[in-house]
Amino acid sequence: MLNVSIVLYKPDWTQVNNLCDELLRAQCVRRIYLVDNSPYQGKKNAISSTKVEYIWNNGDNLGYGKAHNIAIRQSVRWNTPFHLVINADVWIKAEDLDLLYAFIAAHKEVGSMMPRVTYPNGELQYLCKLLPTPFNVFGRRFLPLWLTRRRNAHYELRDTGYNKPMNVPYLSGCFMLLRTEAVLKARLFDERYFMYPEDIDLTRTIHRDYLTLYYPAVTIIHDHARASYHNARMTWIHIVNMCRYFNKWGWFFDKERRMFNREVIRQYL
Repeated sequence: MLNVSIVLYKPDWTQVNNLCDELLRAQCVRRIYLVDNSPYQGKKNAISSTKVEYIWNNGDNLGYGKAHNIAIRQSVRWNTPFHLVINADVWIKAEDLDLLYAFIAAHKEVGSMMPRVTYPNGELQYLCKLLPTPFNVFGRRFLPLWLTRRRNAHYELRDTGYNKPMNVPYLSGCFMLLRTEAVLKARLFDERYFMYPEDIDLTRTIHRDYLTLYYPAVTIIHDHARASYHNARMTWIHIVNMCRYFNKWGWFFDKERRMFNREVIRQYL
C-alpha cells in the first residue's frame, strides 16, 4: 500500500478533485494527504472520501519539502511502505499508478521512481538530469540559448532517447514514488530549502543506497508552468535556494557529484 501527498498553494480545486478521484481508483492507494500552504483555508470538504485528509497550515507557507514531510511522517508512523509525492498539476491513470506500485514493490533495490513525463500536447519533458554544477543552473537561465544548448542537452541526458529505464541521481519532484524506508534513511526532505532544489537533494541522497529509477513504461502528464522563469519573486527564491544547495554540497568541488555523473555517462551516454 502507499500514501499520497499533494502540496497546495491557492489551488485549482477542480483540478485537485479530479486528480484525487483518479488516485482513489488505484487499488494501491491507502490515504491521500492534501497539505495546504495557502493563506486561506480551502475547500476541505470538496473531497468526500474518508481516505482524503486535508491539512491547512494556518496560513503559513511552509514551502514544498517541509509541507510534504508532514505527510511523509504519517507514512512512517503507520508503517506504510511507499509514499507518492505528486504535484496537483500532474495527471496519472489509476491503472498506471498500480503498475508503478507493483514494480517498486517487487524490486527492493529501488528507492525512488519517476515515469515518463510529457506536456499536455504530448511533448516529452526532459526531467532526468545529472547532478547540476553552478553553470548548469545559472548558465542556462541567464546566458543566451545558443551558448548553452549543447551543454544543457548533455545535462538533461537527451541523447539517451528517454526510451529505457535509467538509474539517475536527479529526478524531478513533480512525481516521486518513494520507498518509505529509503526516504527515512535520507532523513526526508531537507527543510532548509523553501522550494526548487529539494528534489535534487533527496534523490541524490537516496541514490547512495538505492536505485533512483526513471521508468518509461508508464507515461504521465505534467502541465508544467515553470513559474520561476516568468515571475521575478520566484526567480529570486530559486536563486537563493540553489545557493543553499551548493553551500551544502559544494560549488565547484563535489566529489560525489563527479562520481555519480561519471557513472551515468558511462552507462547511458
